[in-house]
Amino acid sequence: MPAEDTRDGQETVRDAISAPDAEGRPRRVTRRFPLFTRDTARPEGGGRAAPGGAPAPARQWPLLLVLGTVALGLLLTALDAFRVGTLLIGAALLAGAVLRWLLPGVGMLAVRSRFTDISTYGILGLAIVLLALMAQPHPLLEIPFLSNTLHFTMTK
Repeated sequence: MPAEDTRDGQETVRDAISAPDAEGRPRRVTRRFPLFTRDTARPEGGGRAAPGGAPAPARQWPLLLVLGTVALGLLLTALDAFRVGTLLIGAALLAGAVLRWLLPGVGMLAVRSRFTDISTYGILGLAIVLLALMAQPHPLLEIPFLSNTLHFTMTK
């Protein structure tokens, strides 16, 4: 919000993000809880993953690693290696979650807050891996209550 003039000519700053401190200098104040995003601040870790003098692809190596692995998984899936391809896609998302957790700067792999990114990448990666392991024919993972659930939902 912009500053407003008061009666005595002093400005009142209503924006808590840029409110001045005691010396009158603007200060950065965040209203975010450590685990959840409360405002639209730039995500932590959203800076370069390599020094600014490095070529553009080197600065974004975490994102390129995840996207390259997903692309390889999609290619394998298209070439009739369904289980291996989908496992590779899920593993790429899990690797993205681990990179987001461990590295201070991950470039464009940082989309939201660290908590949101790790949760999203981790849950989606785990779901894809579990679904790939349960895929027919010859599932590598069988969850007994799922067949009973399917039986009860598909009866006439």
